[in-house]
Amino acid sequence: MREQYRLSTGSVNILQTQTIVPRLNYSINLLAQIIDVLKNKKSELNKSNQLLLIESEDKDQAYITAIDLERTVSFSLEILYWIQKRTSSVSRINVIPKIFPSMVHMIRTISAQLVDILPESSQQLSELSAHLGSIVLDSATITKARFDFSQSNMESSMLLDEVKLMVDSKISKRYPHLDFFKVPDT
Repeated sequence: MREQYRLSTGSVNILQTQTIVPRLNYSINLLAQIIDVLKNKKSELNKSNQLLLIESEDKDQAYITAIDLERTVSFSLEILYWIQKRTSSVSRINVIPKIFPSMVHMIRTISAQLVDILPESSQQLSELSAHLGSIVLDSATITKARFDFSQSNMESSMLLDEVKLMVDSKISKRYPHLDFFKVPDT
């Protein structure tokens, strides 16, 4: 089993946080499970695409689609690594309303991209976003925090764009002869 999560509450009533900590622990464990599945899928796709690269002289649409699939899984995995790192760094309840709203948006984006590729992982991501969303609301109620959803959506969009560029660069280096102008955006 994974490490149990603890929150420092400062002046907040500890009884109020007792409903958040178990859900946060569950969410962290669920995220780790999803990441494990995506790591395996990425490895599988990478091996398969390397074989296609060796065996295929012309880079037909099936090859481009296979590379795009690897790119989508890689993108999803990088975002989830970032979310895992940020989630693990939370030590005070008052930080949750500041950083979790953008994570919920990113998780929903990833879930939508994986719905046809890995439906079970997509469903688990939907569940994860619901848990984190409820944690955000409860922690905001406890700490009397206020949100600016437009700000958190802008932050998540910027990070999604940065990660997309990074993943596209890695894929371009791995498959230098592929014409990425033919590959549809993820």
